[in-house]
Amino acid sequence: MDNRTRHVLSALRKILRTTEQNNRQLMRETGLTPSQFVFMQLLEEGGEQTAGQLAARLGITQATATGIIHRLEELGMVRRRRGEKDRRQVWLSLTEEGRKALETAPDGIHARFLESFAALEDWEQLMLIAALERVAAMLGNEDAHAAAVLDASDVLAPRAGAEAAAPAGAGRSEPSDPRS
Repeated sequence: MDNRTRHVLSALRKILRTTEQNNRQLMRETGLTPSQFVFMQLLEEGGEQTAGQLAARLGITQATATGIIHRLEELGMVRRRRGEKDRRQVWLSLTEEGRKALETAPDGIHARFLESFAALEDWEQLMLIAALERVAAMLGNEDAHAAAVLDASDVLAPRAGAEAAAPAGAGRSEPSDPRS
């Protein structure tokens, strides 16, 4: 194994170790898995949403989303409500306990990474995205969807207009329940 390969493998191990440590800290402090935590963050970001909308945003199957929702409901973090127009739809919102869990959760590596990432020049961000996508493909994971913590479309959009690109709650067909 040459020196360059050793450096690459060492960097990958550092990333994995940091991720595992962050996941353990999150579980210790909140009782949530990273998937549950990201699910709740997206729910907080977008307000009341359907299970299907959240599954699509996360790039996971409806069945996987249902499992996460069930566990979060057991923990008292989310609330389900049936759609008024279409009773087959299940609308989700955070409970007060869920909001508190998000507020008290450790910042973790995502916040640190996003802060550092935002400070990079556009070309550096694009280069990093391309390199990480290549690494995922090299590991045989190019088609797998991870919980979307970073969206490349945010990088491609002009920085000043990035916030206006997709308003929170876009695509909703029902208004939020005022009781939640």
